[in-house]
Amino acid sequence: MPRSPFSAPHHGLDFDAFDDARSPRPAPADFDAVVDRAISRRALLQGGVALGVTAFLGAYVGQSASAATDNAASFDDGFSFSPLSASTADAVRVPSGYRAEPLVKWGDPILADGSGFDPATRGTPETQARAFGDNNDGMEFFSHNGRHVLAVNNEFTNLSVMFGDNDGQRPQSEQDREKSMAACGLSFVEVQAGTDGRWRPAPRSELNRRVTPSTPIEIAGPARGHRLMRTRSAPAGTSCHGTFANCGTGRTPWGTFLTCEENFNGYYSASDPAWSPDNHKKRYGIRDEDWGYRWAKIDPRFDVSRDANASNHMGWVVEVDPFRPDQPPVKRTALGRFKHENAELVIARDGRVVVYMGDDERGEYLYRFVSRGRWVEGGSSDGLLDEGTLYAAKFDDDGTGRWLALTPQTTGLADVAEICIRTRQAASAIQATTMDRPEWVAAHPDRAEVFCALTNNKNRGEKPNAGGDAQPVDGVNPRANNRYGQIVRWRPDADDHASETFRWDLFVLAGNPAIHDDANAGSASVTEDNMFNAPDGLAVDTRGILWIQTDGKTTNTGRYAGMGNNQMLAANPATGEIKRFLTAPAGAEVTGLTWSPDRRTMFVGIQHPGEKAPSTWPDGGLPRSAVVAITRVDGGRVG
Repeated sequence: MPRSPFSAPHHGLDFDAFDDARSPRPAPADFDAVVDRAISRRALLQGGVALGVTAFLGAYVGQSASAATDNAASFDDGFSFSPLSASTADAVRVPSGYRAEPLVKWGDPILADGSGFDPATRGTPETQARAFGDNNDGMEFFSHNGRHVLAVNNEFTNLSVMFGDNDGQRPQSEQDREKSMAACGLSFVEVQAGTDGRWRPAPRSELNRRVTPSTPIEIAGPARGHRLMRTRSAPAGTSCHGTFANCGTGRTPWGTFLTCEENFNGYYSASDPAWSPDNHKKRYGIRDEDWGYRWAKIDPRFDVSRDANASNHMGWVVEVDPFRPDQPPVKRTALGRFKHENAELVIARDGRVVVYMGDDERGEYLYRFVSRGRWVEGGSSDGLLDEGTLYAAKFDDDGTGRWLALTPQTTGLADVAEICIRTRQAASAIQATTMDRPEWVAAHPDRAEVFCALTNNKNRGEKPNAGGDAQPVDGVNPRANNRYGQIVRWRPDADDHASETFRWDLFVLAGNPAIHDDANAGSASVTEDNMFNAPDGLAVDTRGILWIQTDGKTTNTGRYAGMGNNQMLAANPATGEIKRFLTAPAGAEVTGLTWSPDRRTMFVGIQHPGEKAPSTWPDGGLPRSAVVAITRVDGGRVG
């Protein structure tokens, strides 16, 4: 999810640019008339998209009057806050009548034998293994038998902060590398509500735990035991060690946590100078040089010249029971292998489980999984995430779309296991729609309506994706050199998530109307009072509010002038109204969102403060990622 976890060593590039430099894209395809196909601001303001697309901004394609009324009904009491202005302040700002307080921060001890965070040393491998991880991302709130657990992803280590006192701001010793590894993975923290209504961690709870790149994990589904999953450290291919690069999340109706592995490629390197990546590794961005972590120096799993298949253990959705610390996490391979953003699970009309997922890289694909079995309340979940069909999305310019099944027959791959391991190649084979970095997917809790953030894509209309697939300007990705991003919305036919067809529209095109009068100004719902770039995190609350979190450029100059720091906005899906609710500290991304059961506390993730901008948030010293608890001063529901 993050645009740039740190500058790649000795290159001064963020990780996207570093990947581009190490893995140059093929020569541009023939994009004749791309410019002619670009949409105009005038067309947006008139309510339609050019290219002959019938997907209208801010309203369903072919939406009936009754459906529009139903949408509006869920919003009859409107927003309960006054919107914020943009900000460059090094602080978390929320509307008047609200308060935001850090709940748990990087380095806070969460295990019983942990010790307090030392900002001078940034901790040791031993203290970090017992403390809340770095760069918290997606999270979910779970309740069971009167107890509550916050399950949080710790996506990566911010090397320039953790090793800011080292030469080159990089890990230099074996202990440094062990500490950076211990900071990644997952943190489970029991939280308790005080008499004042504020939540606090329970530091000695037996439910608190860390899951790291060294934790034993089971492998389930089609890829279990496959030859491409057999490694030197796990010769059977039925288990492995570790989860890391954990980005977005999901949850199941049977009470488990889904964590998604995203930018895993940046942790692998090769010690053999003669090694070169095959096409499979190239497609996933695995090269001879990592992003500066140097984990291969302490663990041969990360040396691709020594263990060819070890990287195939990463790029999965992992299921964890937050109330069973004794139970190992499970990698659910039926959900495919790619740079997962999140996993949004819904139930189809006939009880089948549907999981929507985005692959967060320029020109990659939007996926869904449909289970073979059916979920029954109180019944067994065995096999529901292990047996089924994986699909990739095809968006047509007339506002309709199809889910294309990834099978041996349609993809030309040998079997379902290979499809699950080489999912990107499978989607390329069926010519699904290349997307502008599909990030979080969010589904409405009460009706069949789904949103996906397409954060940006500078290569749209310019060059192919990593697999050589064309990225022409089209209806769902309507701007060349897309710097601002958009949110696509779809509704499955017959209001059934298992349907193989859907109708879609663009809910919003982000942009800057202060400096543009063309498509880059954004859609009509974007004004100088609410403009933003790079929509990333998404969630729909119980009232139907769509919450939008950003991970964009915060220079506040040029094409981003007036946008300020990253932010979180609230949107009304029925009217398209968008209001700014929160602004982040300097250099920080806003990512991760969940609520207490009574919806009187909103938990929001603040990640990598100080990245590319000086910050002392939240304590006035070393910048530290944290989960923030937001409440209303009057005790009412948030939003």
